[in-house]
Amino acid sequence: MAAPGYNRWLIPPAALAIHLSIGMAYGFSVFWLPLSRAVGITAPAPDDWSISTLGWMYTLFFVMLGSSAALFGPWLEREGPRKAGVVAACCWGGGFFLSAIGVYRHEIAWLWLGSGVVGGCGLGLGYISPVSTLMKWFPDRRGLATGLAIMGFGGGAMIGSPLADALMRAFATPTSVGVWQTFVVLGGLYFVAMLAGAWAYRIPPDGWRPDGAGLQSPHPVGPSVTSTTPDVACRTRPFWKLWLVLCLNVSAGIGVLGVASPMIQEVFPGRVDASAAAGFTGLLSLFNIGGRLFWASLSDWLGRPRTYFIFFALGMVLYASVPWASRTGNLLVFVSLFAVILTMYGGGFAAIPAYLADVFGVGYVGAIHGRLLTAWSTAGILGPVFVNYLREYQLARGLTGVDAYAMTMWVLVGLLGMGLLANSRVRVPGVTAEKGAATTAGHAVPAPGTTAVVAGAPRVSSVAGAQWGRVAVAWTLVLVPLLWGVWRTLTLAGQLLGR
Repeated sequence: MAAPGYNRWLIPPAALAIHLSIGMAYGFSVFWLPLSRAVGITAPAPDDWSISTLGWMYTLFFVMLGSSAALFGPWLEREGPRKAGVVAACCWGGGFFLSAIGVYRHEIAWLWLGSGVVGGCGLGLGYISPVSTLMKWFPDRRGLATGLAIMGFGGGAMIGSPLADALMRAFATPTSVGVWQTFVVLGGLYFVAMLAGAWAYRIPPDGWRPDGAGLQSPHPVGPSVTSTTPDVACRTRPFWKLWLVLCLNVSAGIGVLGVASPMIQEVFPGRVDASAAAGFTGLLSLFNIGGRLFWASLSDWLGRPRTYFIFFALGMVLYASVPWASRTGNLLVFVSLFAVILTMYGGGFAAIPAYLADVFGVGYVGAIHGRLLTAWSTAGILGPVFVNYLREYQLARGLTGVDAYAMTMWVLVGLLGMGLLANSRVRVPGVTAEKGAATTAGHAVPAPGTTAVVAGAPRVSSVAGAQWGRVAVAWTLVLVPLLWGVWRTLTLAGQLLGR
């Protein structure tokens, strides 16, 4: 429980410390090539692992993320974000240590168990650990608060990938590719960073609310007096409509991310090489991050249904424009289309917790969000399967370049069209005149720690002028590595845009 005068702006950097750590899951491909020659060192040997075998770690990440978030979400709400953050640190850091054993012993099962299963549980718990806490501290800016934290998950790879590459180069010897040593160092760094974030978590005292809450936004986005429990929420139609909204939005975006590098090289042969393609992938990651903060913040003003309408409607137009942009040979237009698409992919992740709170109340939103993340696990399989198999089918027919991806883009347009329909059927409860609180689909029960935001209610506590020195230090600790990652990404992207 926060002490009187605690500054709520200390919570987002604590959440970022955890999300920037677990976000390295997006950057694990940096290990594939070195691990594929862990025995041969300079070239793959018969006993070395194939990249497809190693890739199962990536699949396990997102399957376990959704599964663990759904399974342990109610435990998180009961025990609190700090305990969940500590367990997440143990799982994510411990997963690296187990993987190091696997590399050292050259036994793939240790990597699947360590980074895939144990690390995946750390992903799930770490991802949802700050959600309900942030919403209780920022009832007036739910989207902004969750966007600030969740953007870290998209930015983790920008820090972790170049750091891992530098560590592997430093540890490499004539008899080792340096991966197991890198796993040990990264596991220790992430464990410390996530523990620091977890111990910095505080929950607001009962009755706390910021100055002006519920008075500035044109949409009723404050928390309600009552909230729907996870078991009840999962039996309602709005939950499954939102499940489809997230699944379809993510399926389209994650499918593109999986083939970004080969796609731009095949669409622009001779103009874009592997190095420039890495810049394209990094640039997409950067827009993914920016979109999480931009769209989540904008959703506080537009409302979540309108924001997701833009995601799907504009996304359909952009995907449909990709074949045209490719045939014109305009590289800048091609890159710009996917940059905007990736902002909406990231924005979909960042705005969904606030969407859930609008519909079901804030009291159990962490547990409900955990169950909704099974949509991400599903999309992590559907998106790449759609894109990869369609690409292979078109290549088998003898199509090349843009023609190999045209059908893929139209299939993604269809997925977004279904998402648009699902979103149009979601109804956000209104605000009752008597209480000024959002109803929750007729299934409301009291939630401990849930605060009411009622226009005209007396202010219970304020953060004005409190602990700003600590806030500055906390934000510096998370922004310095993030800005370093942005700089590295822009350096690579400059190679691409200069073509």
